[in-house]
Amino acid sequence: MIDSKIPEGPLAEKWNNYKAKAKLVNPANRKKLNIIVVGTGLAGASCAASLAEQGYNIQSFCFQDSARRAHSVAAQGGVNAAKNYKNDGDSTYRMFYDTIKGGDFRSREANVYRLAECSAALIDHAVAQGVPFAREYAGYLNNRSFGGVQVSRTFYARGQTGQQLLLGAYQGLLRQVSLGKVALHTRHEMLELVVIDGKAKGIITRNLETGELERHAADAVVLASGGYGKVYYLSTLAMGCNSSAIWRAHKKGAYMAGVSWIQFHPTSLPQHGENQSKLTLMSESLRNDGRIWVPKKAADDRNPNTIPEEERDYYLERKYPSFGNLAPRDISSRAAKEQIDSGHGVGPMKNAIYLDFSDAIKAQGKETIEAKYSNLFAMYEKITGINAYKEPMLISPSAHFTMGGLWVDYELMTTIPGLFALGEANFADHGANRLGANSLLQACVDGYFIAPYTIPNYLAGELNTPKTAITHPAFDEAEKAVRTQLDKFLNSNGTLSADYFHKKIGRLLYEKCGLSRSKEKLEEALNEIQLLKASFEKDLLITGDDTLNSELEKAGRIADYIELAELMCHDALQREESCGAHFREEYQTPDGEAVRNDADFCYVSAWKWKGAAQKPELHKEPLVFESVELAVRSYK
Repeated sequence: MIDSKIPEGPLAEKWNNYKAKAKLVNPANRKKLNIIVVGTGLAGASCAASLAEQGYNIQSFCFQDSARRAHSVAAQGGVNAAKNYKNDGDSTYRMFYDTIKGGDFRSREANVYRLAECSAALIDHAVAQGVPFAREYAGYLNNRSFGGVQVSRTFYARGQTGQQLLLGAYQGLLRQVSLGKVALHTRHEMLELVVIDGKAKGIITRNLETGELERHAADAVVLASGGYGKVYYLSTLAMGCNSSAIWRAHKKGAYMAGVSWIQFHPTSLPQHGENQSKLTLMSESLRNDGRIWVPKKAADDRNPNTIPEEERDYYLERKYPSFGNLAPRDISSRAAKEQIDSGHGVGPMKNAIYLDFSDAIKAQGKETIEAKYSNLFAMYEKITGINAYKEPMLISPSAHFTMGGLWVDYELMTTIPGLFALGEANFADHGANRLGANSLLQACVDGYFIAPYTIPNYLAGELNTPKTAITHPAFDEAEKAVRTQLDKFLNSNGTLSADYFHKKIGRLLYEKCGLSRSKEKLEEALNEIQLLKASFEKDLLITGDDTLNSELEKAGRIADYIELAELMCHDALQREESCGAHFREEYQTPDGEAVRNDADFCYVSAWKWKGAAQKPELHKEPLVFESVELAVRSYK
């Protein structure tokens, strides 16, 4: 059985108990220890900067041309913290319960409570860094609400919260670079994990400018490489986002958990054409003032401003009156899909719904709405040509965040000793659905407040372990495996591009392992993935050579995506219930709500790689709830 290493004691005392007993490394010994951190987003940059500040030697890697280009910049709406500034009933426990309930009771109590507990310190930390959070007239930090809660706990910097938080982490990272404690390797992609005597001891990277393969050794490896939502091709993620770092680690023995728990964001711009390569996220914060509706009449082509109030269906307010337009993301996205599928979709492709600010502008004034969301409105108009102050926005659900990832214990260590996973790269905090503004929170908390305690706890036992040299046979073997795959891609003689296969696997997943799933669709998907695998082996064409070659980069990422898609379908097929973002059509109430099966599926599904031609092996981590009662998740 896998061991989650949850500390003893009452829920509210577990983290303090852990910190009190965690092993330490004295300052003189820290300079002898080397740590690799893959990824420079909020989780990676904060972890690298924090550990370097303590005195450890850090090697930091990202595939972008600057650490500032990490995808954390795309998070717009805010970051949660249980500060109760609005005096509206918030608390650490309430935030913990909202997050557990939001994840449909499929996450660990201890991890989620720690997330809520550390949230307050993060805001103070970010303010000290200079993050320009919005403030009220009196100078106090302002808050707004996000989906799935009834309090205001989201701190924000207009619609640029992720970017501003990342700049804070980035300046901390660059300070350590200037002090010589962090070696920053930009334009380097991790292509293999090196495991020696069962422990993570290094990585193989490819210099994306020269094509050179490089060996890097360390005493511990941290993966903070983000999520894998780009497997759907059309998603809110940047084109470069990928799953390769965590997937290569999975194939070396690290379990993957909850991989079919994929969040579809309800507030994205809809697809507008067949040649589109990504979708644009509009912040969930817009749902604080925007009202979501569709015409009651199917296929209604009238201008939305001419449709009378009585002919509009504010379906979230109708179905979920307690939360209305701030219903959680999974529920809001499925509700939008129901409207679109039933013929009530709007826009040129009939694949959207309306997000209307007319009532908010009448009540508060245009100036107030501009102060809250002006950059989002400007972005919307730049992309669509529509002034959202005068006409409702067109929005649609799209693949966004992955609750699944590498399985980690309470210390954020994977099933490979010495290999840690932070932020969206792990599965730990969100269960089957993430509440809005908890993503930035988890990434920051993991990097600033958790890893600096748990990684030294591991490293204290490694001080007397002989240093690993990059001449070790395990590095030879790992580099050879990478070279073999690259040569195979370069020598392929097909006629189809890597993008062709990316679009294929993305469309397949959207249709059969997307907002809704069924046994029939998932079995079809598994069969189709086998055919796509065979076609990828035979029909792929990579032009260019082994130097600067974006097509070669894509080929490796898409090969990983195809294997990952297969595991996603196995995971979704095995879980015979509906929970959070995993909606099995066979398990729903008469009015279309999810039906959980706590008797048989109250566990985390952790999968072990058994080989390319073998089915993955399931390991179950039972979820034990001592502080909350399992309840039907209702937002009505």
